[in-house]
Amino acid sequence: MKRAVHALRPDPVKPFEVRFETPPGEQAQVDMARFEVAFTNEPGVTRIVWLFSLVLGHSRLIWARFVVHHDLQTILRYHIAALEAIGGAPREILYDRMKTAVVGEDPDGLVVNNRGLLDLARHYGFQPRACRPYRAKTKGKVERPFRYIREDFFLARTFRDLEDLNAQLRHWLDTVANPRIHATTGRVVAEEMPALKPLPLVPYRSLLKLDRRVSHEGMVNVGGNLNSVPDTTRSRILDAHVAPDEIRIF
Repeated sequence: MKRAVHALRPDPVKPFEVRFETPPGEQAQVDMARFEVAFTNEPGVTRIVWLFSLVLGHSRLIWARFVVHHDLQTILRYHIAALEAIGGAPREILYDRMKTAVVGEDPDGLVVNNRGLLDLARHYGFQPRACRPYRAKTKGKVERPFRYIREDFFLARTFRDLEDLNAQLRHWLDTVANPRIHATTGRVVAEEMPALKPLPLVPYRSLLKLDRRVSHEGMVNVGGNLNSVPDTTRSRILDAHVAPDEIRIF
C-alpha cells in the first residue's frame, strides 16, 4: 500500500523562508571562525588563527581581525576595538553559544551570559543575545561573510606574519568589502554607522577577578595561557585581574 500510494502522494510544499532583517542600528552579530595559514617567515609551519568578526545586521558592514587566541580577554578586547572603529554600538549583539559569550542555562531554560561580557555590554549599552541552539540561520549574516572573506580575500594570497595578515585584511575591508553595494540589500555597506548609539565618554576598564593556584613549575593558567610568576609564590593561590588589554597577577 505504501509503495502504491507513494507514486500518487504529492510532494509536501515547503513555505518560502522570510528573510530576517533589522532596522539601522538595531543589531550586530559576532562570531569567530578557524583558519589555517602558513606564514612566509615560517616555511613549512602551519598555524591556526581565529577570525573575530562583527557584522552590522542592517547594512552588513564587516569589522574583522585575525587573532591567535579566542579566550575571554581577546573577545572583550576586539569588541572594544570593533565598536570604537565603527564609532558606536548597536542596541543588541547576537552570539552563537560560544563559551566566551554563553556559560549555560538556568533551571528555567534562560541563557546565562558570561559575566565579563555582561560588564562590557552594560558599559556600551547593548543587550547580548544568544541565538537558538541548532539554528545556524539565525546568525547567517555573520557566518556568510566568513565564506566571503575566505574565498575573496584569504585564498591565493600569501602573508608574512599575523601583522601582515591583518594589514592586508584591513585594506581589503576598506577598499573592497565595505564600500561595495551589497547583493542582497542593494545598499552601500558602510551606510549604517550614523544610526548606532554613541560610545561612552570614558573607556572600558572593568576587571574580571579570578583565583588561580601556582603550579609546581611556577606558572599560572589564565584563559588557557600560562603566565610565569616568581619562584617564591609556588603552590600559592594568587589573584588574577583580567582586563581587555592586560593581565595583572597579585
